[in-house]
Amino acid sequence: MAIETSTNGVASSAPATTLAQPAELDASKLSITLANELKPIPPATELKFGQVMTDHMMVVSYDPVNGWSAPEIKPYGPLALDPASSCFQYATNVFEGMKAYVGPDGKPRLFRPNKNMDRMAMSAGRVALPPFDTNELLKLIRKLVAIEQRWIPTQKGHSLYIRPTIIGTRSSLGVAASDSAVLYVICSPTGPYFRTGARPVSLLAVGETVRAWPGGTGGYKLALNYAPTFKPQQFAAKLGYDQCLWLLGEKITEAGAMNFFVVVRRDDGDLDVYTPPLDGTILPGVTRDSILALASAHPSRMVLPNLPSSLRLHVSERELNMGELKAWAADGRLLEAFGVGTAVVVAAVGRIGHEGKDIVLPTHEGGLGPVGRALYERITEIQDGKFQWEDWSVVCE
Repeated sequence: MAIETSTNGVASSAPATTLAQPAELDASKLSITLANELKPIPPATELKFGQVMTDHMMVVSYDPVNGWSAPEIKPYGPLALDPASSCFQYATNVFEGMKAYVGPDGKPRLFRPNKNMDRMAMSAGRVALPPFDTNELLKLIRKLVAIEQRWIPTQKGHSLYIRPTIIGTRSSLGVAASDSAVLYVICSPTGPYFRTGARPVSLLAVGETVRAWPGGTGGYKLALNYAPTFKPQQFAAKLGYDQCLWLLGEKITEAGAMNFFVVVRRDDGDLDVYTPPLDGTILPGVTRDSILALASAHPSRMVLPNLPSSLRLHVSERELNMGELKAWAADGRLLEAFGVGTAVVVAAVGRIGHEGKDIVLPTHEGGLGPVGRALYERITEIQDGKFQWEDWSVVCE
């Protein structure tokens, strides 16, 4: 095809030129180099969250001229990065948290992975990192999980934690978006996140320092959201609390790195299940979304384990504040509080410290109350492939 151009009013024909476009992420270009020696797998009872890595990782890089490189699955090892890289200087780091499980058919499976992919793309866009095809990334993750299947623990409450990460690698101290990146995926076998056993976690309500604020980055899974929480967490630990309950004024946002839920008894005997709305200060958790959907489905679409079909759960995303929690507790209506997230699934809250006093939640055998326990049982059944629900469990082959 030729296009007609004009120079000084004289028409001429010239061949059309097409500038090369940066390559898209393409899972079909994957190369695999397996480790010569495989690591020993620790007993499940010795696993602590994020401390043991599997044999392999997936790595792919982006530069503004060539685009995405051919992805590699190769033995786990260090990355070589320029000290001036954007990820070190300006915190252009995004990550996701996913888990793999072994189903009754012996095949590894992921839980709602498209949700993680969508959130990762959204988070990367917030800090102007290069875009990537989430469908292609998911293909790469599924392949990596299939290779690392021997690392997936089969004990209840255990799984293979998966950490997809994208970091800016533009090697310049100039304050600007990173036009280069490395995207990698590592895996770690893990047991329960909290080592408290059946004991519920305790929270210290913190308002002097905030985790997120309107218009900020609290609704994105960015590494920069986590480091500022470490010092308040240390303070809470010195006072005997496991985690912080993050406040914005009197408004409750999150619990540690978890989304926060309460169960409140209504006058008619039904139960309200409340969680703060996604107002930009709260991470749109995959487990949060799943808890809302499962609680809303009871009992019209399915009955949650060990809950009567006559019990109705009224699920609502609404603002919560400390004054309400205190009033509900004083009236005996605050029945349960729990945090949810990929790492913990559902974690019971036993007490909440605020202004020198504790709100003490009712105690339950095993830690979780009836609603929290029912949701935990159902969501783990889906994750393990023992209960089919809306294609939430995705097999890795």
